[in-house]
Amino acid sequence: MPVTRPGRAAGSMKRQPVPHVAVVGAGMAGATCARHLNDAGFEVQVFDKSRGVGGRMATRRTEWLDATSTPRPVAFDHGAPGFSAQGHDFAEVAAQLSRDGLVARWTPRLGAGSYAPLEAAALWVAQPDMPAVCRGLLAGVPLATNCPVDALHRGPEGWVLSSGESALDGVFDAVILAIPGPQAARLLEPHEPQWAQRAAALPMRPTWTLMGVTDEPRAGEAFDLAWPASGVLACIVRNDAKPGRQATPGLAHWVVHATSGFSEAHLDASAPEVQRALQGALTRWLGQTLTWHHAVAHRWRHASVPRAPHATQPTSQRCWWSSSLGLGVCGDGLGGAGVEGAWVSGRALALQVIAG
Repeated sequence: MPVTRPGRAAGSMKRQPVPHVAVVGAGMAGATCARHLNDAGFEVQVFDKSRGVGGRMATRRTEWLDATSTPRPVAFDHGAPGFSAQGHDFAEVAAQLSRDGLVARWTPRLGAGSYAPLEAAALWVAQPDMPAVCRGLLAGVPLATNCPVDALHRGPEGWVLSSGESALDGVFDAVILAIPGPQAARLLEPHEPQWAQRAAALPMRPTWTLMGVTDEPRAGEAFDLAWPASGVLACIVRNDAKPGRQATPGLAHWVVHATSGFSEAHLDASAPEVQRALQGALTRWLGQTLTWHHAVAHRWRHASVPRAPHATQPTSQRCWWSSSLGLGVCGDGLGGAGVEGAWVSGRALALQVIAG
């Protein structure tokens, strides 16, 4: 039950207090849950530890220096390269996002020897960058970025969240954790130990990602996206070939994801060491040496979960919700993996909160 606070029901003794909900995590699951709750009349506050929203729907903007030492801007979609929409409900969402100008259809030319890890050849790509979808979902919803949540405290008035040594403003009737399972486990442990154990056990795979700018490869079979069937590279993306991305004549913009096996084996390796290894792997896969103008490696410690058909999961297992505590958990680890899985889980939790 929501608690009544001074000022919430001012002007009318009959007016019901508005439930106040904190959502921790502004990726696809958190943004979806927050949007549904906000539209249902809840008072929602979103917190995220990063500088912006999107989670693993991420785009990094940076600069590199050309031969004349002139800064050249570049952007890399270094998280999810795109997403498919298999379920009817999410397909309708993707279509509406397309009408709103937030996503575009992409049918990439696949590299030779690619296997098909997704159910559809065509993908949706957010534009102008990957976080655009989450920004759209969170439009008008109070948001605090650069704000890691380190602890949850539940008292007679409700939930209080802490960041560092300080308590964050607000007392909340409910808290939603839309963050990777291992991160959620630490916050859950004092309140739901069994959930904490289950969250810590959710299979989250790491991924090392190489981002770089090279000269255009020599003439050969052109491709936009490749899923190598063997080796240490899981996915090779020509980022400049995606809808709404800037292409520069004579140059190629690469985003290269390593396999989970390579990433686990090199989890604590230095970024320069991994960068060199992935550059070499791309050279071998292409069969030619590239001239690199810029390169950097990024480690996703919690990058992906095993893919499972979304429709086969019972709704009750797509999220966790305790109405007695006012505590919930959602994310792609529960919803079926990927962007669609995150959306499925975030919506399922919002519907349970609204119903409860």
